[in-house]
Amino acid sequence: MNILIVDGYNIIGDWPELRELKKHNLASARDRLIERMAEYQGFTGSRVIIVFDAHFVKGTEKKYHDSKVEVIFTRENETADERIEKLAIELNHIKNQISVATSDFTEQWVIFAQGALRISARELLTEVNSINKKIGSSMKKIEEKRPNAKIQLSDEVAEIFEKWRRGQK
Repeated sequence: MNILIVDGYNIIGDWPELRELKKHNLASARDRLIERMAEYQGFTGSRVIIVFDAHFVKGTEKKYHDSKVEVIFTRENETADERIEKLAIELNHIKNQISVATSDFTEQWVIFAQGALRISARELLTEVNSINKKIGSSMKKIEEKRPNAKIQLSDEVAEIFEKWRRGQK
């Protein structure tokens, strides 16, 4: 199984759309990242885990699923990097291919040493944008194959039908 672990705030800080959104509303930036990763997961079939540092969301560790994407807010005094490293170790199995999306150079090397693949924020953005184009293309093909449900009517006939619909003679 392919597993993608995403360093949430690192990606938000790197992607132009999310970085701009973060200036006005951090929660909206998080939601948008989750939405984009849900599309990625739906298209690729990979398991996606997004990890956010707890210092932006106070309290104990929280885990939840949003659109089948697993979202983790770390415990207080635990960084996302620490949690990502733990996840990479826990999920390391011969049947799993783990990738970690972060532009944190130190974190990339730690993850690489544990056998996981590293993906920079820019590479992930390129891949997500490519997938969105493929989804759009697939949707366009489906729309083109769909039979046209509307029958072309002349204005006169359409007016007659409209009168019938309204119960007029």
